[in-house]
Amino acid sequence: MMQFQVDDLPMRAIDEGHGQPLVFLHGFPLDHSMWDYQRRAFRANCRVLIPDQRGFGRTPAGERQATIDQFAADVAGLLDAAGVHQPVVLCGLSMGGCVTLAFAHRYPERLKALILCDARAATDTPEQAANRLKLAERVLTEGPRIVAEAMLPRLFAAATNERQPRIVDAVRNVILATSARGIAGGLRALAGRSDATPWLASICVPALLIVGEEDIISPPAEMRGMAAAMPNGRCVIIPQAGHMAPLEQPEPVNAAIQEFLAQLA
Repeated sequence: MMQFQVDDLPMRAIDEGHGQPLVFLHGFPLDHSMWDYQRRAFRANCRVLIPDQRGFGRTPAGERQATIDQFAADVAGLLDAAGVHQPVVLCGLSMGGCVTLAFAHRYPERLKALILCDARAATDTPEQAANRLKLAERVLTEGPRIVAEAMLPRLFAAATNERQPRIVDAVRNVILATSARGIAGGLRALAGRSDATPWLASICVPALLIVGEEDIISPPAEMRGMAAAMPNGRCVIIPQAGHMAPLEQPEPVNAAIQEFLAQLA
């Protein structure tokens, strides 16, 4: 991984390949490694950038408060530090999708197209936000294991749990290795995020939405509605996948992304 100085933050990121810049943003509370299948698939024809976001993986939490808007500003700073001046294709999963939508809202001139994987535009209900804030306090005293125990049963399709236990174990290990401060920051950022639903109609760049057929966190019906609200949005549903479709079913996900990129060329 390379290190880029982004304001207060020494941000670590994968930077491989040449061509159209393609940026992948991981979900909560993961790191760059969740995109390994996509990194290997697209680095031959694209410049692939995959950061560890603020407080996750090898990037420290820094001094600034973690918010979705700050994460989006970090992406803009990463592009500056990496010398990326042309519009990018930005792909985010779950929390990374929230950051992608915030980036599209704040920096539309820097975006060529966007891809949302298993993501929501809507904000939390008051009850959901309160639960995130309570969990943020608990993780600071009890550690990341409580987050792994709470999240893992909801992340994957039944087939993944039954036939691909190594994926479940890999995600568990990443969560357990994440700093409590980073996890707490991510939880607070998600609890305080803005509702991106009103922005969808103004996102005029091509948009691909990918969702696992068994995703119970960002259900297919919700993501179909998001795609319909975008002038140039379309939704692809991935069978036998839950909330982690790029990890659970990388081949159909990569095929959908490849077709989308080919249409942009």
